[in-house]
Amino acid sequence: MFKNKKIKDVLLAIKPDRRLLSKVPDAEGLRVNKERRGLEGESAAQYDIKTLMDQEHSGTRYLVEYDVDIEYISENQKKEYCKAVGKDISSTGMLLELAEDDAEALKHAKSIELSFEIIAGTMPEGYEMSVRIGAEIVRQQAGDNGKILCGVCFKETLAQYAGKKKGRYISAVSFALLLLIAVFIILMRSESVIYFKFNKGLYLYSIIAAAFLLTRYLFGALYKTVPIREDFTPGVSIIVPCFNEEQWINRTILSCINQSYPAEKLEVIIVDDGSTDNSVAKIQETIDSVAAIVGEKVRERLFYLVQEQNAGKREALIRGAMAAKHELVVFVDSDSFVDPFAIYNLVQPFQDARMGGVSGRTDVANTYTNVLTKMQAVRYYIAFRIMKAAEGYFDAVTCLSGPLSCYRKELVLQHKDAWLNQKFLGQKATFGDDRSLTNFILREHRTGYQDTAVCSTIVPNTYSMFLKQQMRWKRSWLRESLIAAKFMWKKEPLMALSFYMGLLVPVAAPIVVLYNLIYVPAVYRVFPTTFLVGLLMMALMMSMAQLFLRKSSTWIFGMWFCLYYEAVLLWQMPVAWFTFWKSEWGTRMTPADSAALEKKKSGK
Repeated sequence: MFKNKKIKDVLLAIKPDRRLLSKVPDAEGLRVNKERRGLEGESAAQYDIKTLMDQEHSGTRYLVEYDVDIEYISENQKKEYCKAVGKDISSTGMLLELAEDDAEALKHAKSIELSFEIIAGTMPEGYEMSVRIGAEIVRQQAGDNGKILCGVCFKETLAQYAGKKKGRYISAVSFALLLLIAVFIILMRSESVIYFKFNKGLYLYSIIAAAFLLTRYLFGALYKTVPIREDFTPGVSIIVPCFNEEQWINRTILSCINQSYPAEKLEVIIVDDGSTDNSVAKIQETIDSVAAIVGEKVRERLFYLVQEQNAGKREALIRGAMAAKHELVVFVDSDSFVDPFAIYNLVQPFQDARMGGVSGRTDVANTYTNVLTKMQAVRYYIAFRIMKAAEGYFDAVTCLSGPLSCYRKELVLQHKDAWLNQKFLGQKATFGDDRSLTNFILREHRTGYQDTAVCSTIVPNTYSMFLKQQMRWKRSWLRESLIAAKFMWKKEPLMALSFYMGLLVPVAAPIVVLYNLIYVPAVYRVFPTTFLVGLLMMALMMSMAQLFLRKSSTWIFGMWFCLYYEAVLLWQMPVAWFTFWKSEWGTRMTPADSAALEKKKSGK
């Protein structure tokens, strides 16, 4: 049941920094935000956190193996050529490996121009392109095998280059197509109004579905992040629940502790929930390695707890929250990696005293592994940047996502007993933790979304694991949506209306699809052209939004995801209707899964 063909995940290869906690601006002598740049007076005052974020992100170096063609003007004004290998790259420069003679010639060159191809998956999405860019040498040093390593700085950043080369064109085309698709959908639904009397149920559904989709994109476009106020740095306790995650837990812990946030206001607590692999050893090894470099004092704000037996994610999170010393608790999944500025951004909405919880944005870390992960990458981005952002526009986010979310600790502890002991139809709720806790918070408080607080997570890379995950999510979505339906009418009217439309559309979708694709052709001998065109428009809208916002080559997989959803995922919904009380995860051997397996073996 739990055996899957092992597929090696493809992740961005970030060049390790020689300093283990290179982003921490604390008193442990590591680095500080403004002063480390040597800026004084007015220059230092102007060097704000936004500038720091931009420079740090553009300076992130990725390990690559690029063939680079170099064209340069020699000392005697001749155009010369040579070849090199790009060993690492950032938005601002590249490290080249080349022959000693070529390196000497470049040292005296009047101008240098590099030509290379940025391969998809070697830099963040949106950078994949052919590049021909001016550069200048900043340093040279001896490499291996008689080669010379040559560091070059680009005359303009790759982000600027991409903006000029493809950004404007892609933005104009994708935005125009988005408008055309929206207009086309509106015209199609006008037809539904005209023929409404002939089939009230079907045409009412089509109008509701179109209204839901278009308004979500509209409100997602209107959404804005909460600006950073540099002096707003409340105390934060990051809690990482871990169960059998030895492969990724080291990277997760380091990303949590390596935050550009005041160290005295940040702690990281890992709670191992009875892992049966080497997770605990990996956790201890990671903490020991940090302490060996920055000092034993770090253990005061980086430590772990171990549950004697697997009790569930909720119990692990609550144990961490009870041990937390700060006013805000951030929950991070054990296979998610947090951006160095995520916490600084994530806490900003809490300037509003009515804000109870905030979700960050989750990107896919293993996007370029295969077609399935590319589809999920598009789906994740649209789900957060459009769908969740639309809810964030009304401060009523219905799911504060597990990979990265923040709560007021007092609210989590206030609802801990109800959350831990939640039952539905007599069955203990063992998943859907994020939506469940969000419901407790949202009932009386605001919940927000901060798009600039980013993490990346590992998604399933096999269809077997993916389908099990999706079934679990549909069951929890159905359960928690029915619970939220009891109080969402109290929220802002437009948000409430959008919520109830969003509840109706996926629940009724299987019936509508069967009616259009099976019943109508069989009974009326009519090919469902209009219905299929509507599905195509939905798929195109997702893909064009991805292209417009990210300018990524993965946009085409948005269409594939929509087709896969209609062909496969949609039919999980009827199963979820009749099995949403089930408590096993399906993707890992929890106690509920073990009990289900034993029951199956016994033939009961």
